[in-house]
Amino acid sequence: MTEPTTTVAHFGLPSDSGGRDIGIFMPMANGGWIISKNSPRLDGSYGYNLEVAKLADAMGLDFIMAMAKFKGYGGEIQHWESSLDSPLMMAGLAQATSRVKVWATIHTLLQNPAVAAKMIATLDQISGGRAGLNVVTGAYKGEFAQMGAWPEGVDHDERYVLATEWIENIKRLWSEDRVTAHGKYFTLDDCTSWPKPQQRPFLVCAGTSKAGVRFTAEHMDALFLAGNNLDELIANTHKAKAGALELGHAIRTYSMMILVIGETDAEAEAMVQSYRDGLDEETLWGMMRAYGMLDAEIGKENDFTRKARSALMAPHVAGSPETVLAQLTEIFEKTALDGLMLIFPDYLTMLPVFAEKILPVLRARFPGKIKEAIDA
Repeated sequence: MTEPTTTVAHFGLPSDSGGRDIGIFMPMANGGWIISKNSPRLDGSYGYNLEVAKLADAMGLDFIMAMAKFKGYGGEIQHWESSLDSPLMMAGLAQATSRVKVWATIHTLLQNPAVAAKMIATLDQISGGRAGLNVVTGAYKGEFAQMGAWPEGVDHDERYVLATEWIENIKRLWSEDRVTAHGKYFTLDDCTSWPKPQQRPFLVCAGTSKAGVRFTAEHMDALFLAGNNLDELIANTHKAKAGALELGHAIRTYSMMILVIGETDAEAEAMVQSYRDGLDEETLWGMMRAYGMLDAEIGKENDFTRKARSALMAPHVAGSPETVLAQLTEIFEKTALDGLMLIFPDYLTMLPVFAEKILPVLRARFPGKIKEAIDA
């Protein structure tokens, strides 16, 4: 496949000029976030991600983030069966960019904290202080069991106990000369980790359970959350921020959103309908099995299965640039969100439209920027 050769121009305002934090969820696995035979064929290659990162940097976006994935969902489209390593890819993209923050994902079940601390400190040095870490405690048994890394008996809440020990050790390794810690899950004996980051990397998590919010409030800087509609997004954002404040902490909240931008509303809605019409049922079943659902449950009609059959793996906004701008404005006006992480069916065609016709207005309407200095 020939790598894309998008011409990169500077769009909108630079990231230090403001705007609610607006970033990109990088397409580092094949298929992106649409499980459809009719969606654009994103290959998840480094070449494609490189072009996306350059666009994001030129546009003045605040961050780019890559998930970590080790097993896909199969089906005819073989969704997410091919994926890049998150920290390694972000290190390459850090070298190819100059302003946008680079957030990599690490699973607490897969990396020793001393190894993870050095990986992100290296990313911080490569990026000149732009590094961030998305902490994932692990939710899909099959993904980890295939490599013998699923700890039996460690349930959902206990994985946050493990993650707490993990991130506390990493923070110490980033700030202390030598660390000794004999915990339930990790042992460090006079452990050293150099170089240190220029500043403590930005920490994010997507845990929205009670245990997840507590972990995020006590150890992270920001929480990713979702809502099936605007009312749910308002309620979930308020609940998460209020829950964190009850624990004596303030957290930033982000949500991810698929933007389907057409020249007209009708064109954008037609794209969405085409994605739904092309739903890969076999891939859908693979995804739901990964969530832990049994075949008998998958076949039942309920809110979850109806939502899953939409083919879009995240909430979406569809329409002309004017309609998308109006809906994003409403989201920022009515929720307490601090930012959005955006997904596109085809990044290289829709990102420039977003940059030219939507982003400058959002930046003007919602001044503010991502926190530059974070207390350890």
